[in-house]
Amino acid sequence: MRRLVFSIILCFAAYLNGGASADVETCSGIVKMKDRNDEISIADFGGVGDGETMNTAAFREAVYRIEHLRRRGGTLLYVPPGVYLTGSFNLTSHMTLYLASGAVIKATQDTTNWPLIAPLPSYGRGRELPGGRYMSFIHGDGLRDVIITGENGTIDGQGDIWWNMWRQRTLQFTRPNLIEFMNSQSIIISNVVFKNSPFWNIHPVYCRNVVIHHVTILAPPDSPNTDGIDPDSSSNVCIEDSYISTGDDLVAVKSGWDEYGIAYNRPSTDITIRRITGSSPFAGIAVGSETSGGIENILAEHINLSNMGVGIHLKTNIGRGGFIKNITVSDVYMENVRKGIKIAGDVGDHPDDEYDPNALPVMTDVAIRNVWGKKVLQAGLIRGLKDSPFSGVCLTNISLAAVVGERTPPWQCSDVSGGAMDVSPFPCAELSSTSQSGACSVPS
Repeated sequence: MRRLVFSIILCFAAYLNGGASADVETCSGIVKMKDRNDEISIADFGGVGDGETMNTAAFREAVYRIEHLRRRGGTLLYVPPGVYLTGSFNLTSHMTLYLASGAVIKATQDTTNWPLIAPLPSYGRGRELPGGRYMSFIHGDGLRDVIITGENGTIDGQGDIWWNMWRQRTLQFTRPNLIEFMNSQSIIISNVVFKNSPFWNIHPVYCRNVVIHHVTILAPPDSPNTDGIDPDSSSNVCIEDSYISTGDDLVAVKSGWDEYGIAYNRPSTDITIRRITGSSPFAGIAVGSETSGGIENILAEHINLSNMGVGIHLKTNIGRGGFIKNITVSDVYMENVRKGIKIAGDVGDHPDDEYDPNALPVMTDVAIRNVWGKKVLQAGLIRGLKDSPFSGVCLTNISLAAVVGERTPPWQCSDVSGGAMDVSPFPCAELSSTSQSGACSVPS
């Protein structure tokens, strides 16, 4: 039965990548879905889905078997219906983790023996605290050809115990992500529900050729730092057709933190974000604030947002260095939003006191077009840096209807140049006319 269902998924993927290309634009073809010749079940390794039995050994043994037998074409690890409580575990190359309908992989809330790993070199320390960091719940390092998919089964991080430690300031190290791939390539994550991550949900870092689509990501709006998808110092990433409702940014593109990110010098490039729907008290589509390795060639389009803090947020800070360029955001609808568009050079903290205050980010060639909003408290705030003004910021065909009676100025701008066309409410003077900057070419 599971081979039949997986074959249907393969056919649907082929339809999107080929037969439907004239109707549905997609980037998911950068990594092809694979049918594995070899299949095993977590039950074969003693896995019990009763919600009480610990299955850490079963998952680790199953992955060990896949890694060392090296079946031609790889192996599918099937998780049947049930609730499988487990500690964190690693994946391996050439494998598919397949969750059946009704299958739940649930993280233990016993944090005492959670594995620690080294900090990311582009961050220099844990993102929350000095030193190492807790390993992600499901982890992969140096892998290729890995698929996490299924019949919309669930991966549940049971993050509330971690959120409470954060609130009570009792954390010893940085909280674990739900899913993290490092130094990996040819990754697919699809048709799975992710919920209650302790920290960031899906974090591909130092990766290339990554497809994340048809996923649902859920966390309470007051859950701290539960970003949905954070591609970080990664290239050729496709994020499509997903619903995200969390306590922090829905999608945030990153590339390292201050002097550590500058030294590591690995940008995030060629990332497509398309057909995302969601809500959050923070941002819908974000770049930063960790931008020190540089961020370039980002396309976000067909985005539907409601009950947001900020619709579109490009953020960086002094000490970051790096660049943010060739960013395009288009066809966005937002409703009940505090701030429609925010582009700012004073956002985010620093890892330590060793950052260089003269390392100023460069932001240029930002195109935001075809944006509509209702119940928006403030249309936009664009605040560049005095010694590194933002340039080439182009706004086209934007209508952000304010909340009746709101007294906040619709636009606030400083240290920015660019242009605007068909923008309502009327933008700030720095962007009030396309003729003010020859570097800004606004499409008709």
